[in-house]
Amino acid sequence: MRHKGSHRREDLDAVLAAGFLCHLGVVVDGAPMVVPTVYGLEGDTLYVHGSVASRSLVQAPDGVVCVTVTHVDGLVLARSVFEHGVNYRCAMVYGVPRVVTDPDEKLRGLRALTEQSTPGQWEYARQPSRKELAATSLVALDLTEASVKVADGPPDDGDSPDAELGLWAGVLPVVTRFGAPVPDPVLPVGIEPPSHVEGRAGRLLGEA
Repeated sequence: MRHKGSHRREDLDAVLAAGFLCHLGVVVDGAPMVVPTVYGLEGDTLYVHGSVASRSLVQAPDGVVCVTVTHVDGLVLARSVFEHGVNYRCAMVYGVPRVVTDPDEKLRGLRALTEQSTPGQWEYARQPSRKELAATSLVALDLTEASVKVADGPPDDGDSPDAELGLWAGVLPVVTRFGAPVPDPVLPVGIEPPSHVEGRAGRLLGEA
């Protein structure tokens, strides 16, 4: 529905900042393919990890891709099945991406991907070697053509004849939290999670 849409940059930034997983739609060998992958935002550039996109761009350098980021906030359970729905926030970004080949930009893009999910991890972990950079596929997409849709609120049938049925209606919230860090089974005793990882425990996805 049109009233749920927005082209405001601040709305786009809010949806992108709240996650780190996207779905990338590309055409590969003449057929559509949608793959889940991670992303990172730096300024007006969206960096997306994925060899599928790189392969597609080799075949069709001017091909348009679509990146979507969706957060499910609740199930809307109405009195009638017809009025059931989902509360969500979704961003869609369209454009012709480019394969990132410059080593410095690739490092910045990979840093954006890493910090998108776990702020502080880029500086804590060992950073990529030249060989690892060469083996990593990264594409960049600007945010020129993007839109956001948000659906929230209770069911729409509260003032309909179905309200006389005496049935429960409302919203079943969906909440995603980070759990307590689980150590690698081979981790030596005494190595504790760094503060930036420990601090994520219990936080909602998207919380700073």
